[in-house]
Parts: sequence; C-alpha cells; structure tokens
Amino acid sequence: MGTTAPPDLLPGTLDLLILKTLASGAQHGYGIAQRLKMTSDDVLQVGESSLYPALQRLLLKGWVKAEWGASENNRRARYYTLTAAGRKQLVNERAEFDRLITAIHRVLDAM
Repeated sequence: MGTTAPPDLLPGTLDLLILKTLASGAQHGYGIAQRLKMTSDDVLQVGESSLYPALQRLLLKGWVKAEWGASENNRRARYYTLTAAGRKQLVNERAEFDRLITAIHRVLDAM
C-alpha cells in the first residue's frame, strides 16, 4: 500500500484552524502544528512553509500577538496568543466556514 499525501486545505482554512487552536491558550508554532496533527488524527499536517507565513499574516491583522518565552525543553520559542479581535474573527470565520460546508454538502447530496 502506498502512502496518501495530506489533503490540501481550502483557502483561508489554515487561518481558521490556527485561531481555533489558539482559543485554548498560547502556543508556539511547533505546538500549533502538533495540535492540528493530533486533533485531526494525523490528517492535517501543516509544514513550516505554510504555518509561519499564516502566523505572520495573523499578527499583521492583529488577530494574534506574539512574545518570546521558554518552551517545554527550555528552548527559546515564540508564543502566539489570540487577541480580542482574533476571538471575534474566529467566530466570524467559523460561521462562514460552516455556511460553505453546508452548501458543499447540499451540492454533493443532490447528485
């Protein structure tokens, strides 16, 4: 049996997933990636080349803030935290995502 490549995310979905992950508390980049992998049963594997540009985008939009701290293994790590604006954006993006998924299901079920 061959291995299956991780699925591509819908545009904008990574931002939503990061915001949702940070809703439970501050995380460093590696921790965010591991949490996404774990909670998706290894389906969502987000690489650094996608994760860090997304985090930078969220920082620039003011939806997350970052500060340096020590990781679990005492290494210097940048910890990301959801801002009030980020919490509001999470609610908005979740509603829009749910609307999109419902529409996709309607089309698939109609065929």
